[in-house]
Amino acid sequence: MLKEVIVVEGKSDIQQIAKAVEADCIATEGFTLRKGVLEQIQVAYEKRGIIIFTDPDTAGERIRRFLAKKFPDAQHAFISRDLATANDDIGIEQAPPEAIREALGKLHTQSLESSEEFTMQDMVAHNLTGSPRSADNRAIAGAKLGIGYGNSKQFLYRLNHYGVTREGFNEAMRDIMIS
Repeated sequence: MLKEVIVVEGKSDIQQIAKAVEADCIATEGFTLRKGVLEQIQVAYEKRGIIIFTDPDTAGERIRRFLAKKFPDAQHAFISRDLATANDDIGIEQAPPEAIREALGKLHTQSLESSEEFTMQDMVAHNLTGSPRSADNRAIAGAKLGIGYGNSKQFLYRLNHYGVTREGFNEAMRDIMIS
């Protein structure tokens, strides 16, 4: 049983997570984030800690940003779009149990202070921006690093705020041969 409570978007996500790990979950029920749900998350955050694990889509990222501001010490789990897509739908509920376990094994805590380790020049040098395959390369790199997919600006933010080291970055780039 995980110590932390996993915050997901819906009940179907909770059912899928139960197939992968034993954990308590709270569903945000979308971006409405009713007062009662926020109170539940606050209690879990204070008593056990939370893992924000939202869908790898626009709505999921919007919910993640909101929760990250409200709960700055929360941990974050990311799953790639390709592993969370099935039946013309994208979400945690579509991900296989092994992909959920892998995502929960690569948790990150967002730092409010930027490490300034990575720059846009790193992104260009590794074809993570400015090339025809940049979006695909970011998706692959984000999955390897456990920081999820993002546009160039968002991806650079995650590199500098989610504890990615230069060594880890270089290793991921070598592994996927993006250079």
